[in-house]
Amino acid sequence: MISPDHVRLMAAYNAEMNRRLYAAADRLSDAQRREDRGAFFGSIHATLNHLVWGDTTWMSRFAGWEAPKGGIPASVALHEDWTALKAIRAETDSRIESWAATVDPAWLAGTLSWFSGAMQRDVTRPTWVLVTHFFNHQTHHRGQAHALITGFGEKTGDTDIPFILPFD
Repeated sequence: MISPDHVRLMAAYNAEMNRRLYAAADRLSDAQRREDRGAFFGSIHATLNHLVWGDTTWMSRFAGWEAPKGGIPASVALHEDWTALKAIRAETDSRIESWAATVDPAWLAGTLSWFSGAMQRDVTRPTWVLVTHFFNHQTHHRGQAHALITGFGEKTGDTDIPFILPFD
């Protein structure tokens, strides 16, 4: 099972990598960010929208946030404006880090039940497995966006946890 320290580490990593990814994407043109490059969600903009949608969906289950409207197909167009998407990403990451600071071992050891719109049924899973999935989902789709961004010649810098986060 994962620990609260692991949750905090991953929340910090998520926020830092999103800062790096969005900074690199910000150096692209809007047309480049929206160009369908054959990724799972097509474009950088669509992929980043899906990530905000996914994070907000999971946080609605973990912490009672308001769930985003629409399902996975609508997730790619959650925020059409790039400036708005950047702002909501930064706010979402800050809220995730605040939530991570409150996670305790008892909550991680529990289970979580919800109705899955994707599966069209009720689901119950160990909480720690769902939190692991939450961070893995971020890394997976952020990696896709990273590949698209680097395909345009931009760089995010190092992506390795031990070298980008401060450790005391």
